[in-house]
Amino acid sequence: MNSILERFKLDGKVAIVTGASRGLGQGMALALAEAGADIVAVDILPMEDTQKQVKAFGRKCVAIMANLGDRQAIPKVIAEAKKTFSHLDILVNCAGIIRREEFDKFSEKDWDDVMGINISAVFFLSQCFVRDLLARNAPGKIINIASMLSFQGGIRVPSYTASKSAVQGLTRLLANELAAKGINANAIAPGYMATDNTAPLRADPDRSAAILARIPAGRWGTPDDLKGTVIFLASAASDYINGYTIAVDGGWLAR
Repeated sequence: MNSILERFKLDGKVAIVTGASRGLGQGMALALAEAGADIVAVDILPMEDTQKQVKAFGRKCVAIMANLGDRQAIPKVIAEAKKTFSHLDILVNCAGIIRREEFDKFSEKDWDDVMGINISAVFFLSQCFVRDLLARNAPGKIINIASMLSFQGGIRVPSYTASKSAVQGLTRLLANELAAKGINANAIAPGYMATDNTAPLRADPDRSAAILARIPAGRWGTPDDLKGTVIFLASAASDYINGYTIAVDGGWLAR
């Protein structure tokens, strides 16, 4: 049996990471590359910076521009990735958006846009990924990005709360159906992270102070804080973990 540190290595693996142009997605893509994986970076935004940093670790990085809100684009992501790599091993569903408005004013567009990216794309991309694994009779890892609002209700973000609660439920279903086939499905629930999504909160002195007062660690999280967890869930070290959502939140949920 390999040593425990060997089981964390991802040499020879290929990881698809959505939302990889910046923020949490970019941070996780870089972590997986540093651990030995080649990367398929997927985003609607340019990814030159991500490619440059992944290649600095001596790994390959293919960038696929795609609007995951368009269901027709999703099978093309897997097909495009397979043009470069003979096998796909890891899927990190990180791409996500958020819209803020009072419940009684929340629009159909803001509901549909968020649900399209945050849960529908997660389902259909996971489905395409799993079909490829099953066709090859290969093991694999699915890592979904949930949220504190997978556990809580939040305010002024109804579609985000609904979608991230659905991500946690879908992760459990995937585990129930796929664990016996050697495919692990788990999720990471980031706490309050210093990313573009939280910029309005951090810019509001009262709201930011209230959030920080509740975080036992006393600070906003950063993309670096997710690196250890994503490597763990992507590696053989987590082979007997199925359907679980790990909170990386500085202790938020413990309060």
